[in-house]
Amino acid sequence: QVQLVESGGGSVQAGGSLRLSCTVSGYQYRNAGWFRQAPGKEREGVAAIYTPGGSTYYADSVKGRFTISQDNAKNTFYLQMNSLKPEDTAMYYCAAGLKWGLIATMWTKDTAFRYWGQGTQVTVSS
Repeated sequence: QVQLVESGGGSVQAGGSLRLSCTVSGYQYRNAGWFRQAPGKEREGVAAIYTPGGSTYYADSVKGRFTISQDNAKNTFYLQMNSLKPEDTAMYYCAAGLKWGLIATMWTKDTAFRYWGQGTQVTVSS
């Protein structure tokens, strides 16, 4: 059984930092990503990583502030979030395993990912 367990969400003030973790069990992922969904908005891709080469992808809104990384030995990937803004407030979800296509073109599409974490809330106050 494949499980993605997230941790690290919480509440911070604007300008603060949080680090999200997603530990994958039962599946050796090659493609992984982070999505977020704010109330009343569609889920959007935040960042993604391709394990073999380490290529990373970011939404324009988080470039330079967020960093996706991984620890292959732990089958875990992370999202380091710095300089957080109130507009970053959302439920954050990790995802792994592409159903089809290449990560470079599919990473923003939530329907392309096979496995999902339960979500962790990130709240940034001004």
